[in-house]
Amino acid sequence: MKAIVLHEARGHLKMEDISIPLPGKEEVLIKLQYAAVNHRDLWIWQGSYGKVSYPCVMGSDGAGTVESVGQGVDPSLAGCDVLINPSLYWGSMRSGQAKGFQILGVPSQGTFAEYICVPAENTYPIPQGYNMEKAAALPLAGLTAHRALFYRGDLKAGQKILITGIGGGVSSFLLGFAIRARALVYVTSSSDDKMRKAAELGASKGVNYTQPDWDKQLLHYEPEGFDLIIDSAGGPGFINLIGLLRTGGKIVTFGRTAGNIPEISPALLFYKQVSILGTTMGAPADFNGMLEFVEDHNMLPVIDKVYRLEDIGEAFRTMKDAAQFGKIVLKI
Repeated sequence: MKAIVLHEARGHLKMEDISIPLPGKEEVLIKLQYAAVNHRDLWIWQGSYGKVSYPCVMGSDGAGTVESVGQGVDPSLAGCDVLINPSLYWGSMRSGQAKGFQILGVPSQGTFAEYICVPAENTYPIPQGYNMEKAAALPLAGLTAHRALFYRGDLKAGQKILITGIGGGVSSFLLGFAIRARALVYVTSSSDDKMRKAAELGASKGVNYTQPDWDKQLLHYEPEGFDLIIDSAGGPGFINLIGLLRTGGKIVTFGRTAGNIPEISPALLFYKQVSILGTTMGAPADFNGMLEFVEDHNMLPVIDKVYRLEDIGEAFRTMKDAAQFGKIVLKI
């Protein structure tokens, strides 16, 4: 089969022929039609994700048709169109993942390939109203956003929420989910064009975080502060986010695109009764909840562009330059 094989950090992203995997016990073999790119893939390519064994095939998002099934899997699943939950071996507790938890694509073979084997329990029917292209754009970003908002953030209708760094795949889902949950949504970005697009999708206000008084601008709009802030950046600006919370407010964080967070004075936290909550991926209950939400609200993903698998280098450049609004999808 054809696959994009990475042989070293920052190595050439080229198509190669590798063996089609065989489904093991309780696994299925999927012939993929579409995949999608996430920041995780870019970090793996850059060599900044941690310990990675090469060669490897990246990719956490995918949708396709079940080609065959392994031992212990219902044979009727063969021929079904499915999307993949990339949160592997989560475990029994919704509050956090088990020791054996993995994200699909490194260390296991990922979706930048024509075929993939995954546990049958991680396959789900394509949501109503979705085609394969849209289904591939949904799993990782949709799961991360849904858990951050509703399980960790406990978002309620009418609350005021701030989403930092609008434009990426997860943030576009955060915006869509929060608008449909009847929250009042504000966004930040370094791009005025992205803020205009967010406004078209329902955001109330946007502020350019490259401006020195960006946090003061937000407090001008909401003097009492925000109920919930979802942040994927971290970095020095994280301290400003604490100042933007109302008393008793929450920050949910899941990313580090701006680097490590500087020292925080405990007084900033305890005086305002602040909660800072981490999240990553999600439990099966979160994935099911996300699928139910998009079907109940007829919500489709925002897709920036679809590239051919062999043009993955161009897709990575788009993500590296933060030039996209929404998901970057690959046609297998």
